[in-house]
Amino acid sequence: MLDALTVVVAVTALALAAWCGYAAYRDQPTKDWHFIGMAVVTALALIQLIVGVVQLARGEDARDGTVTFVVYLIGAFTAVPAAGFLSLTERTRWGSATVAAGAVVLAVLQVRLYDIWGG
Repeated sequence: MLDALTVVVAVTALALAAWCGYAAYRDQPTKDWHFIGMAVVTALALIQLIVGVVQLARGEDARDGTVTFVVYLIGAFTAVPAAGFLSLTERTRWGSATVAAGAVVLAVLQVRLYDIWGG
């Protein structure tokens, strides 16, 4: 795994969480700009997924198991899009809070991915 990419994904996810959390605090639903932020974070998670799979294909091993590592990669990739989809169904402040929670989950998954890989 690329440690720098893991840090970038975690930091952007936390920035998205803060941004959407502030929108929830101000009683605002998710807006188009929030979805652009979600797309950026999701793109970074996709890059991480691709890098992780390529490293596994090259013969490198995750310390705590390949299956666990791949499952966490997929979970990290789907955390923010799932929260974004849920925020579309709840067009109140709770939609923004849902995205904030999903972004925090992504940041926590980054720490776990780092541990599983052998960090």
